[in-house]
Amino acid sequence: MKNYTVITDMPNSSTSALSPTLQLACDLMSRRSVTPEDAGCQELMIKRLEAIGFHIERLRFEEVDNFWAIRGSEGPIVAFAGHTDVVPTGPEAQWQRPPFEPVIEDGMLWGRGAADMKGSLASMIIAVENFVAEHPDHKGRIAFLITSDEEGPAINGTVKVMEWLESNNTKIEWCIVGEPSSTNAVGDVIKNGRRGSLGATLTIKGVQGHVAYPQLADNPIHSLAPALTELTQEVWDKGNEFFPATSFQVSNFNSGTGATNVIPGHVDLVCNFRFSTEVTADDLKQRAEAILRKHGLSFDVDWNLSGQPFLTSEGDLVDAVVAGIKAEVGTDTELSTAGGTSDGRFIAPTGSQVVELGPVNATIHKVDECVKAEDLNILSRIYQQALVELLV
Repeated sequence: MKNYTVITDMPNSSTSALSPTLQLACDLMSRRSVTPEDAGCQELMIKRLEAIGFHIERLRFEEVDNFWAIRGSEGPIVAFAGHTDVVPTGPEAQWQRPPFEPVIEDGMLWGRGAADMKGSLASMIIAVENFVAEHPDHKGRIAFLITSDEEGPAINGTVKVMEWLESNNTKIEWCIVGEPSSTNAVGDVIKNGRRGSLGATLTIKGVQGHVAYPQLADNPIHSLAPALTELTQEVWDKGNEFFPATSFQVSNFNSGTGATNVIPGHVDLVCNFRFSTEVTADDLKQRAEAILRKHGLSFDVDWNLSGQPFLTSEGDLVDAVVAGIKAEVGTDTELSTAGGTSDGRFIAPTGSQVVELGPVNATIHKVDECVKAEDLNILSRIYQQALVELLV
């Protein structure tokens, strides 16, 4: 086990100040596991889980390492899901502290993965170790579904593990995903659903020509403008009590040769819908293409559905997590479906109840990523209490 720096107002502080959760978090964060690299994180977790009676299936698909771990032989499965990969750091010179040399300073744990989501992984492992020590003959089964490509293409990770589980007739009843869900304090928000994500790569075709002779060309930027205005102003739905209204955004727009005197021959756009359960992906495709055709555009479009919307209404899992938060921090939590996608989108369609609970997300994917160190200890106790609610 490595040693890590703890800086406080006391000059002689040492690693003895680290809780088991924080020690494990630092061990994981010290590994440079940028997608799809795992850098030994999973083996570190596997050794801990094997020591308390988990059966391990290492599942490598293409360049991506995954594992499924399970303890128990019968009864409903409560699974912890997460990822060991992290996003790139960007220029490391911009970090106040080296991103893969975790440090605790003034009560904050600094380093890549502190919030997203090695802190959650450590909290999960310690929660399960403590739960098994107190309840070795617990009801049901406990599982871990861990991948190393959540931050990347997400095609050889959780989705493939779920296919493997389905082929083995294994169903997850309850799943806690460790994504950083909290806003201001750990446990103040949990995600009980996510919007769907539908992307499009769109090419509008025109005719290239000289700007001095526009009658001999067809400027696709000009042709697109009215249609794009309509797409951005369209009311796709009004949302519902769980989801905000569906939104349409253009994320990339490219055209032209770089010359000032050439009308371009085409425009390339990348667009995205974040959509509620009030519409389907097929509805959005049909309505968007109808608008393009209405404006007489010649176009090619490549659609990519990266996730369907899902919702876990109040029930056993939500009740257990809410009760765990109440027991540990004494406050009520907000149920939310806001934010981006997560690997929960691959788990929920199998019929599993899914919630996301993790630390505060204020610094995820940023330079100088950090969390309150004590929040990870609190999070671990919340996870443990949720297990008590479900399996004792």
